[in-house]
Order: sequence, then structure tokens, then C-alpha cells
Amino acid sequence: MLPKAGEIVCDIRPEAGNPRNSEGAFLDLRDGRLLFAYSKFYGETHSDTAKAGISARYSSDQGSTWSDDEWLVMPEEHDARNIMSVSLLRMKNGDIGMFYLIRYGFQNMRLHIRRSPDEGKSWGEAICCVPGTGYYVTNNDRVVRLSGGRLIIPAAYHKMQTEDGAHWSAFDRRGVVHFFLSDDDGRTWREASGACAMPAPRAKRGLLEPGLVELKSGVLWAWARTDIGCQYEMFSYDGGETWSIPAPSVFTSPDSPLSMKRLPQGQLLAVWNPIPNYMSRAYAKHTVGRTPLIGAISADDGKTWDRYFALEREAEDQGGYCYTAIHAADDDSLLLAYCAGEAEDASCLSRLRIRKIKLADLVQ
Repeated sequence: MLPKAGEIVCDIRPEAGNPRNSEGAFLDLRDGRLLFAYSKFYGETHSDTAKAGISARYSSDQGSTWSDDEWLVMPEEHDARNIMSVSLLRMKNGDIGMFYLIRYGFQNMRLHIRRSPDEGKSWGEAICCVPGTGYYVTNNDRVVRLSGGRLIIPAAYHKMQTEDGAHWSAFDRRGVVHFFLSDDDGRTWREASGACAMPAPRAKRGLLEPGLVELKSGVLWAWARTDIGCQYEMFSYDGGETWSIPAPSVFTSPDSPLSMKRLPQGQLLAVWNPIPNYMSRAYAKHTVGRTPLIGAISADDGKTWDRYFALEREAEDQGGYCYTAIHAADDDSLLLAYCAGEAEDASCLSRLRIRKIKLADLVQ
């Protein structure tokens, strides 16, 4: 059995009028505090299309304890159905960049950026990062700045199958991965010339919820969730302009996302659900098979992986775990925030958990 790492420092449970807390991201503030922003749903349902805004919590001790939540942005500011899936990034001029999806309907959901010059006290106008209208899914904690300064956003495009875009029946679940680039620190955006479609004919979902990292060689390594037992991977040798044909990766998984970031010591850290939903697999319905949740470290830029550890084990509380945000704190610890809905929550997306781990326990 894999060793279980770290301790839970925050458990944001659903409650009456707040059926879901999910998909967050971290940022270091200049006064030494940590900001954690996440999708907070309100109303009666945890559906992706329900009312949701971006809420925030703060920590003054590098993530060991957290404040109560407070709203950062509400969907009414955009006259939108909801806003969710936040990424946070320090911009070149010192501003905070907050990225989130604005969902107007099934014909229009795209990532936007807002900037704060005063550490989150006020926010500028939203700039759309996706030039053409459409339904583009970008996960939380997914915006990447390359070593040369370019910003890159991975997104999965879903077309509509009917003209009526008011219901899920109009939504084509087959995703095609696109990449959006900015060379002026997020002020303007354009679509990369290359896109990635699923080459396997048995796949019903295409390529979903992509992410990427920059390797030490400068090559970009992207991946995407699939419904055929593993993450698919793609590579770019020109800064994200064009991409290789998607192919199966070493990361087995159910229909669930993988997260990956580089640690301060230079290794890569990956977090994912390692068990595919094979034909005879039995799992609690609310987990969607997204259990257990494990991590691994690569010292050779993804060629090999070891030092496996468990964040959550499969049999302990029958929870489902996904949408992990990764942040290295200043006290040489690692903060991981992820959905952790248990049986009592009715959905694996309803509960949000933050776990703190000593980096030395992982990398030594």
C-alpha cells in the first residue's frame, strides 16, 4: 500500500445553499499571505451549469490554517450563467492575473483574464483569451508561462449538435484540444495554428481537459483526459504553435484529469487517478471511478516516475478525487487542493480539500 502523504489543513464541505466547492488555484501575495481562489456554487444543484462565482480564502502561515471564504467575483458582473475554474498567475508588471471561465450558455464558454494592481482589492475589465466564440473548457490551475515569457492556455473545444443550445442534449462531448497564446503578458491572445483531435476510433469523448508543462529542453508536453483508459499526450517543438499527433501516455486513468507541475528543486510532480474504469471494475457511483488519488515524481523530465505516494486511498471513505491545484509554499511544503466528495456529498465535485505535505518527504 502506498504511503499517505501530508495532512488535511482545510475541508470545505457543501451545505444548504452551497452544494459544491471545487476547482481552485493558489497564489503568493506580496504581504506573505497565500490566496486560494475556487469555484463556489450556490443554489440547489452541483451541476456545472448551476450558479457559481469565484470565492477566496487566505492563509498567513503558508497554508496551515485558512480564513473563512469571501466572494471575489459573481456571475452577475458578467450577466453570465456562471463563472468557474480559476487559475492565478503573477503578471510581469506585478499585477495579479485571475483567469476564469465565463459561461453564457452551451454556445459560449471561454476563459477570461482580469488583472488586479492592488493584490486583489480591485479587478480590471475582463479580457477574453479565446478569440472565436464557442464552448472551450479550460481546467483550474492550467495557465502556463513559458521560460521565454509567452503565456499559453490549453482548452478543449466542444461543438453544438443542435441549434438549441439551452440543454446538455445540444452538447457534443467529443473534445478537440486547442492552444491560445499571448506574447504581451495577457493583453492580447491568438489561437495557435495546430490543434489536436483524438485519433482512436473507439473513443467517445475525444480529448478533454488538457494541461501542459515546459520541459527543460524547451519542448512542451501536453496531455488530455480520455475515456479509453489513459491520458493521451502531445508535444510541441515550436513554443505551442504546432503539436504532434496525440498518442497514449504512461498515465493510466479513468475519464478524469491529470495535473502536473515542476517543483522548486526541478523535478516534475504528477497527480492523477491511476485505475481505468475497466469493464468489471466496481466503484461507488458518486466517485465516477476517480479514486484513489496518487502522486509521483520524475527527476528526468518525465522519462521515468518513482516515489509514488497516496493523497487519498480507494477504500477509506469511498470518495472521488479530481481537479488538483498544485502550489509550492515558502516553508518548503507543498499544497494540493482537490475535489474530495464523499458518499454523503452525493457528488465527487461537492467538497474541496487542501492537503499540506513536507516537500522533503517527497523528494528525498
